[in-house]
Amino acid sequence: MTKSQASRSGLDVDSVVWTALDLMDEQGADAVSIRSIATRLDVRMNTVLWHAKTKARLRELMADAIIAKASTDDLPDDPHDRVRELAHRYRRALLSHRDGASIVAGTYAAEPATLGFADALVGALLADGHGEKEAVWLCWTVVYFTLGLAQEEQAFPDPGDHRLASAVTAGAYPALARVLPHFDRAGFDERFDFGLDLVLRRG
Repeated sequence: MTKSQASRSGLDVDSVVWTALDLMDEQGADAVSIRSIATRLDVRMNTVLWHAKTKARLRELMADAIIAKASTDDLPDDPHDRVRELAHRYRRALLSHRDGASIVAGTYAAEPATLGFADALVGALLADGHGEKEAVWLCWTVVYFTLGLAQEEQAFPDPGDHRLASAVTAGAYPALARVLPHFDRAGFDERFDFGLDLVLRRG
């Protein structure tokens, strides 16, 4: 396909990415493919590939579009508060799409929105008095913690799924049995704030 043919199709890379995200929201990340996007857009697969190049590249662009929802505008003046607000915005962006955390965690997207968010977070950490190495490592820690907890939240079983409780109570897991009531979906917001406090306090 030539550039002029791609242009005549009326398609652009943003349309491909947002179609992929729509499919993911409806059916999950595993349902997103070059073929499924082409079918949804009623174009040839080559037309989608012209814009997305490969499935790996598509996932990078999807990840960056998800992170773009974590706005770096209108942040608190206090740098410590700014770090916390950025972390909360990052989590909300991940949770705004089904399987969003898995897509972002599975890519290395050196794209504008991702880099802009990282720059804002590192900048806030530097302004909060952290050294350069510490600011980078704290940035990683905040991002990895947020990604991990968001992935768990998005994969959490339905309320009627009692596999964990059954396995714990049927086995020799006394410590887990003691704390079992705290393995609860309702605790994700509190767990996030608890973990973020620990990370930033230690840093």
